[in-house]
Amino acid sequence: MAKLRRAGRAPLSEAASLRLRAAWLYYSHGLTQQEVAEQLGLGRTTVIRLLDEALKRGEIRIWIDEGEASCVELAVKLERALRLDEAIVTPAGKDVEQTAKSVGLALGKFLSEAIADNMTIGVGWGRTLTASLQSFRPAHSHGVTVMSLLGGAVESRFANPIDYSWRLASRLGAECYLFPAPLIVDSPETKRRLIEKCGLDKLYALAKKLDLAVLSVGDIGPNASSLARHLATEKELAELIALGCVGDAMCNFFDKDGASVAHPINQRVMSIDLDTIARAGHVVIACGGAHRAEAISAAIKRIGCNTLVTDEGAARAILDQSLLPAKRGEGGRAAAG
Repeated sequence: MAKLRRAGRAPLSEAASLRLRAAWLYYSHGLTQQEVAEQLGLGRTTVIRLLDEALKRGEIRIWIDEGEASCVELAVKLERALRLDEAIVTPAGKDVEQTAKSVGLALGKFLSEAIADNMTIGVGWGRTLTASLQSFRPAHSHGVTVMSLLGGAVESRFANPIDYSWRLASRLGAECYLFPAPLIVDSPETKRRLIEKCGLDKLYALAKKLDLAVLSVGDIGPNASSLARHLATEKELAELIALGCVGDAMCNFFDKDGASVAHPINQRVMSIDLDTIARAGHVVIACGGAHRAEAISAAIKRIGCNTLVTDEGAARAILDQSLLPAKRGEGGRAAAG
C-alpha cells in the first residue's frame, strides 16, 4: 500500500534525509521513480526533484566502470576504424531502456569533463541524451551557450527536445536558446515562413558557430525503438523504408550512405540541417543497440563524428566491415579534424 503523500514543504534537515533515501532506493535498489515515490509517500515529480538536487549537491556519485577489458578493446578498434578522437563503449543493456541509460550515463560523464568556458553547444534529443543528466556534474563555467537543434514535440508522452536543452543549460548556468516551433510542420512553405518571419533565422545563424554538437541517432522499421517513429504516420514510415531509409538524426531521415531520402517529410522538419551540424567544431554521437548500428554508421558518413558513445552491441555490429564508412558524406568532414 502506498504511503500518504506529504503536504507542505519539508524542513531542511528532513529534505536532506529524503534526498539520500530517494537516491539510495533509486540507484542502489533499482526502484523506479514511481516506486520510490510510493515508498516515501511523495509525488513522482518530487522524487525527480530530490534526485536532481542530490546530484547537484554532490551527495551521490555515479560513475561508469571503464575497466571492462572488452569495452576498452572495442573502443580502441572503433577509434582506429572510424578515425575518431575518442570512442566510449559501455556494457550492453538487457533492453532499449537500460541501454539508453548506460550510454547516457557515459555521455553525462564525458560532457562534464568536455564542456569549457565560452562554448556554444547544440543538442538534439532522445532517451540517451535525457539519461545523461543523471551523471552530468559540470565544473563551474562562464560564457556557455546552449541551443536546441530542433523544434519541440507537441505531445509530451515521450522525451521532448526542448526539455533536454533547458535542463542542460540550467545545470551549466548557461544562456539557452530554444527552438520555438513544432518538430514537424505541415508544409515546406510553413517551415520557410517560420524561419523568415518568426525570428528562427537567428538560431540558424548561431548553429553555424557551434563548438560542440551532441545528438543521438534513431532507427526505423517495424520494431524500431526510435522516438521519431511516433511523429510520422504509418504510411510515411512505410514510404521511408521503401526509399531505403535506415534511420534519422533529429527526424532528418537518411539512407545507408547517409544521403537524405527523397521524401516530403524531410522538407517539413524544423531542425538545423545536418550539413550545418557536420561543420561543428566537435560532433558527439551517443546511441546504443546493435539494431541501430547501420543507422549510426550512416550518420557518421553524413555528419562525421569526433566522439562516439555507444554500447558493446552497436560497437561489434559497426565493426563489421559491411558497416564501416568508406567515405565521408556530402557536407561532412573528417572525423579527426
